[in-house]
Amino acid sequence: MSATSLRLWARRVLSPLCLALALAAPAAAAADVERGRYLVEALTACDNCHTPRGPDGYVREKRFSGGPQTFNGPNYSVRGPNISSDAASGIGVWSDDAVKAAIVAGIGPDGRLAPAMPSEYYRILTMRDLEAVVAYLREAAPVASARPEQRRDGEPRAETFPGAEAPFEEKALDDPLRRGFYVATLARCMECHSGETNGALDHREKLGAGGKLFRTPAGTAVGANITQHPTAGIGVWSDEEIKAAITKGVGRDGRPLKPTMANLSKAHFAKMTPQDLDALILWLRTIPPRGGP
Repeated sequence: MSATSLRLWARRVLSPLCLALALAAPAAAAADVERGRYLVEALTACDNCHTPRGPDGYVREKRFSGGPQTFNGPNYSVRGPNISSDAASGIGVWSDDAVKAAIVAGIGPDGRLAPAMPSEYYRILTMRDLEAVVAYLREAAPVASARPEQRRDGEPRAETFPGAEAPFEEKALDDPLRRGFYVATLARCMECHSGETNGALDHREKLGAGGKLFRTPAGTAVGANITQHPTAGIGVWSDEEIKAAITKGVGRDGRPLKPTMANLSKAHFAKMTPQDLDALILWLRTIPPRGGP
């Protein structure tokens, strides 16, 4: 083939290929951002800790600029910080690796984050999903805010959630039962619904047994038993009744559930896809019956 013929061949074949690749890259990036949006808005509910609230719910124009509530523990007193793309008060100058470390390892630029950051539930994120979350956070508008006072004494131990010690492989999500566990873990169902032993969540002996106390401006609520116990739990609930509790915040009797479940249901879990919702219920059906709270 002559040099002239080679140039003509390259122009005909490679130019369309390069164009296709150029068009595919933004499409892939857009898909990643949309996946990140879904994970943040429907499952992990990042707004719950990182967005201010008003009388009508989240203050959208100040999204991710910091949450209103203070989290207290024996070694810490913190508020949800600014995770918008603001350079001074948010994570705008953090590297992607730094953002990932905060999400899945609970480690920030200044050291270990307080246990209020539930990284033990996020370690399960597939590599694709972790990158999608970061991509979505990068898209959030920068919102400046004052840095909340944070007190951390010592290095609190990073907990683990059984079965979520390492990232899932993408192919694991093809199994509905494994997908259900993945969804339940990212949504932190057992952070609210497992029982406690000596003041600490006991996922091994009291998984889903309920009993954890929640003190909110609306009053005190108790984490419900969501095991397969026929009377104390949800063993005799229909799938549709469980779906209504998760996505609409109503109990089996049709009455509204108390915060924080009522808030999370409407603001976040209502956005869950039918596939993820069905998988979640399938996994919940595997939780052995336990009495309580």
